[in-house]
Amino acid sequence: MDGERRLIGKEGRVTGRIGPRLVGEVMIPVRGGAEAFYAHPVDPNEEIGVGEIVVVVEYHAPRTVYVARAII
Repeated sequence: MDGERRLIGKEGRVTGRIGPRLVGEVMIPVRGGAEAFYAHPVDPNEEIGVGEIVVVVEYHAPRTVYVARAII
């Protein structure tokens, strides 16, 4: 539960394309560094490309997040 609170709402950068039927990857700043997490889109039909900034909406331990594009 503590990990969930730390990750939800954090922004990260896509390092592996996220989309329908794809497990992407996102780098998220954690504990003074950055860690890789498996990533799925919140909207199952959305595709998010490498380099885009996303926000974590949901976290599933140990290393999976559901993300949406960040509004900049």
